[in-house]
Amino acid sequence: MTVSAVPSIPGPFMPSPFMDIDLALPDRREGKVRVSYSLPDAHAVGGRRLFVTTDRLSAFDRVIEGVPYKGQVLNQLAAWWFAETADIVPNHVLSVPDPNVLIARVATPLPVEVVVRGYITGVTSTSLWRQYADGARTIYGHPFPDGLLKNSALPYALVTPTTKAQDGAHDEPITVAEVVQQGLVEPNVWGQVVEAALLLFQRGQQVAERAGLILADTKYEFGLDEAGSVMLIDEMHTPDSSRYWVETSYGQRIATGDEPESLDKEVVRRALLDAGYTGHGDPPTLDPEVWQQTSARYIQAYEQITGAQFVPGAYPVAPRITEALRHVS
Repeated sequence: MTVSAVPSIPGPFMPSPFMDIDLALPDRREGKVRVSYSLPDAHAVGGRRLFVTTDRLSAFDRVIEGVPYKGQVLNQLAAWWFAETADIVPNHVLSVPDPNVLIARVATPLPVEVVVRGYITGVTSTSLWRQYADGARTIYGHPFPDGLLKNSALPYALVTPTTKAQDGAHDEPITVAEVVQQGLVEPNVWGQVVEAALLLFQRGQQVAERAGLILADTKYEFGLDEAGSVMLIDEMHTPDSSRYWVETSYGQRIATGDEPESLDKEVVRRALLDAGYTGHGDPPTLDPEVWQQTSARYIQAYEQITGAQFVPGAYPVAPRITEALRHVS
């Protein structure tokens, strides 16, 4: 696959990030990155909900800053992945009327995030490497031997659930068994979710490999439709929810003890840690170059994975979305 080595936007001239939008629609709900609204048929069978993906970037369970074009990358790349994996598990996508907008089927979200890990890595408190480096040898219920190296491949992919943080709290790690033991998800539903997550991750790694990337780990969210069937929701295999490394430089960088070359927001997490921030209090101000590099990484990931050139949507984003939604009934 031939991919442009230079992102499709001029880095030094990025617009102000798209941080929020206020639409004349009911039942506004706001997450760290997305804002959603009910559409008129939301409470009917097969009802719909509208999701707007902003440029907000979160780390350590907090919104840190805005990164231009990030919302468009997330929305369009997630839609691409949903289409690529619809044969594995149904998903909530109905249409993409604007680069930052998704119209989806209404779902009841499950109260756990399903993280699948193929490598031992990470810097946050819920990451495998952070817990392993602190001395833990049973993590998320999985046993680990001594002597593992940071950023090395695991023998097989592991499902490592976390609770969903509420009101600024941090996600808490739990085991696969505890999801059922604590009554968070019904056993038969959880079995379907675990099976689907592992198959999705396998597909993701295969596609990433063809694009010259390593999918080290990722996060999925699942919900139930009106009939109680399992459905993949939120986003998938984006640089926000996944850790992507550049395959060609991975071996050499690991051999020299350097961090893998990443196409995700790990560079932001490391910059925050280097500044002494671990998620408590106001985040520090980072160099503007960090945000320019992050935007470029997100766009590069989109182009390498999809094989398509990124076409930047017009800024400011809110008027563009309002105009696009005039044609949505």
